Amino acid sequence: MHCRFVSLMIVVIAVIALGFAGCAAKRAVSPESLQHVIDADWTTYQRAHGVPGGGLAVYLMTPKGNFYAASGMAAGIDQNTHFRIASNTKTFTSAAILLLAQQGKLDIDDTIVAAIPGQTTPYVPDTDPYNIPYKATITIRELLSHTAGVFDNDNDIIPATCPVPYAGKNYPLWVMAGDPTHQFSTDEVAGVNATCQLSYFAPGADFHYSDTGYSILAEIIERVSGMAYDQFLVQNLMSPNGLASTSVVMLGTDQTLPPPFNPGYVYQQGVMTDATKDNMSLHIGEGNITSTPADLARWIRRLVRGEAGLNSATANEMTTPSAQSQKDGGHYGLGISTVAGLGFGHSGANQGYLSLMVYDPAADVAVIAYFNVWDVANLMNAQSQLLMQAARDARAAVGY
Repeated sequence: MHCRFVSLMIVVIAVIALGFAGCAAKRAVSPESLQHVIDADWTTYQRAHGVPGGGLAVYLMTPKGNFYAASGMAAGIDQNTHFRIASNTKTFTSAAILLLAQQGKLDIDDTIVAAIPGQTTPYVPDTDPYNIPYKATITIRELLSHTAGVFDNDNDIIPATCPVPYAGKNYPLWVMAGDPTHQFSTDEVAGVNATCQLSYFAPGADFHYSDTGYSILAEIIERVSGMAYDQFLVQNLMSPNGLASTSVVMLGTDQTLPPPFNPGYVYQQGVMTDATKDNMSLHIGEGNITSTPADLARWIRRLVRGEAGLNSATANEMTTPSAQSQKDGGHYGLGISTVAGLGFGHSGANQGYLSLMVYDPAADVAVIAYFNVWDVANLMNAQSQLLMQAARDARAAVGY
């Protein structure tokens, strides 16, 4: 199992793409009420779907104080416990690209074959692995907004018509079946698309979520900055924002989480499996960060407010939905979605963890909600819907 469920991300984006509500209700804060609603949400779900373990946690950062509640999780798990944030990583990648743009080191409306400003080097290598369809017309902005049409070979099946050994299979699962610690690279994942000439549509024509597109953005960050992706994020985004418990996993052999961590589980066909260990080298740029609820709340609040290194104008550009995503019923901007009733943020799904990170600037409330179990049979419907509902219930419980 892995985060191959691109349809989950599309469902989550569709669920969250309805705009958001603003001001706080005028009533007293009740931590006991918060615990009660989280217990009720998780217990009801467990009874309905027979999930034997794992749980649900919610953390809120508000003007009235910070609040945490969890149900079903082990003793000692709190807002400072590490878990895999999966596609919430995309907010960091987008912020890194836009920070470089803000510094005049790139232009997001350049094509990916254009020369980096002040250099003769193109944004992506002029090599065979990057000869993907429409390469000459894809812009950096389109990669950020998932409107480039880049085939997502992290989540989708390679067509059976492609003359390769992994035809009809999911490429990463095919690789890891033979080598669980395989070191993936952007050259490799882009090369799959080039070899099979895979894409969804011409750049700018539509919206389609693509992990592979964000992996290409990580390559651009490295080429423009002259730094490794993890080093750039730590130096320019994590350290300046006080995210001491947030880290970037780069190696296929680095499969554990830093302590203290919350183990993740997969529940499928009556079997519960510990899925905590994972090869995150596949997900560089799109899902390879580990963090805590407290760090994530601080991050999304500062990012949306224009305090994370990006100015307010750039932050506003991130949160502005593209016309293509709105056409399909979504509200996805440049690495950030609009979340109904909750604000701006992202969601994430990596085996064992399903999470949501949002900030409402009108109420000044950040909410982090996550499960440490995948209920595979219901992951794309009931469980993702409960994630959103639990976040809203948590806000209401503390007076927002």
